[in-house]
Amino acid sequence: MRRNKYLSTSISLGLVVALLAGCSAGKNYKRPELNAPAQYATGASDSSAALLSWKVFFQDPTLVSLIDKALVSNFDLQLAIQRLETAHAYARQARLAWLPSLNAQGTVSTNNPSNNSFTGIQLGSVPPPIGPLHHLEDYTLGGTLSWEIDVWGKIRRQKEAAVATYLQSFEARRAVQTGLVASVANNYYNLVMLDAQLEIATRNANLSDSIVQMIRLQKTAGEVTELAVQQALSQQQTAALLVPQLEQAITLQENALRLLLGDWPGAVTRGTALDSLLSQDSLATGVPADLLRLRPDVRSSELALIAANARVGAAQGAMYPALSITATGGLNAFEASNWFKTPASLFGVLAGNLTQPIFQKRQLRTQLDVARAEREQRAIEFRRSVMQGVHDVTNALVKIEKLQTQKTVADDRVETLDQAVQNAQLLFRSGMANYLEVVTAQSRALQAELEQATITRQHLSAQVELYQSLGGGWQ
Repeated sequence: MRRNKYLSTSISLGLVVALLAGCSAGKNYKRPELNAPAQYATGASDSSAALLSWKVFFQDPTLVSLIDKALVSNFDLQLAIQRLETAHAYARQARLAWLPSLNAQGTVSTNNPSNNSFTGIQLGSVPPPIGPLHHLEDYTLGGTLSWEIDVWGKIRRQKEAAVATYLQSFEARRAVQTGLVASVANNYYNLVMLDAQLEIATRNANLSDSIVQMIRLQKTAGEVTELAVQQALSQQQTAALLVPQLEQAITLQENALRLLLGDWPGAVTRGTALDSLLSQDSLATGVPADLLRLRPDVRSSELALIAANARVGAAQGAMYPALSITATGGLNAFEASNWFKTPASLFGVLAGNLTQPIFQKRQLRTQLDVARAEREQRAIEFRRSVMQGVHDVTNALVKIEKLQTQKTVADDRVETLDQAVQNAQLLFRSGMANYLEVVTAQSRALQAELEQATITRQHLSAQVELYQSLGGGWQ
């Protein structure tokens, strides 16, 4: 009968635990409705340029080597890697949270009570063969095993949050890398542009010097006045002034690029001239839904939402009854000589504990309310990151399209004004044009070439922006 009674009790307890286990704390994560467009304005494509490795996307070997060095020595990326290690450590800890904890303890104590105390009187009246005692000793060596049964799934939710936080740090490291790759490329393109502009300014300064000499000869011949010489000299000084300004900008740009590389100030090697850099004719964009798996900041934002959702479950579980089992055992004796004598000195205690929080000064309710509010915040941030990604890609596509048109016009304009300078010089020598027409043509040609270099750099940077917006650069 007693055996059947114990069996019935065990079965009932098992059914209760199984029923409680079915009441999981919190809800499993479900991605919010995004209502993102099915494709970009330019249409859809089967793949995305983000799937290209940065070593394939960038075709300048010098730029590739600079990026490779930055990925090793950049300080921001090193910090992101260390943050990833921290999150990984917490994730490893969370994976073992469901296991019991085990502690070992050894204690030695002696108690010398007052002879007039109740304890002292009791010790003094100990009968033979031990006889009266004047102090009480205790020697204990044991271990305690404590295990909280995850009835409501609270520990499981905590594990989900820790793992999602680790993966979020992983995606955050990728986001830092994509930004670093784009920054190195843009800084490099800017440096190459400044080189081209310095060459343009130097060439125009030399050309202006020749025009000044020619107008001075005509002044000597009485064909022009001193005003013509001053106008030509002013144009020559304008071009000459650009040279030290551009040299300063080049040095500062080199130092900025070397800081990205984690290196001290100094020169940076350039491999290809600006007009020789190859631009991508077209880049596959895929569809907006690809951002959810390819763009690291979007992935990081969703993982933050997953972690917040798990923390809501953990906060709910903290309000439910907690079931734990504690087992303690070891050796105990009141004399050192008998401490390790077995089995007489062995002891053991097994206890089950069911704790239901009742009044915690609203701490648990506040934790749940805060967790729910933070989940809503992360959901808003996730939707915003997806929308921001779609906007970034769309804006980059518009820039590429319009800058390509500007580049075509700028190229034609430079060619036209170069011919205008040559024609103005020929006409001036033959007396069919005045000095103002020569100076004006040269000034316009200088500005057109500088703008052409700027537009070319902007076009290259827009392609980098699109590559980064799609999520490229972490592979």
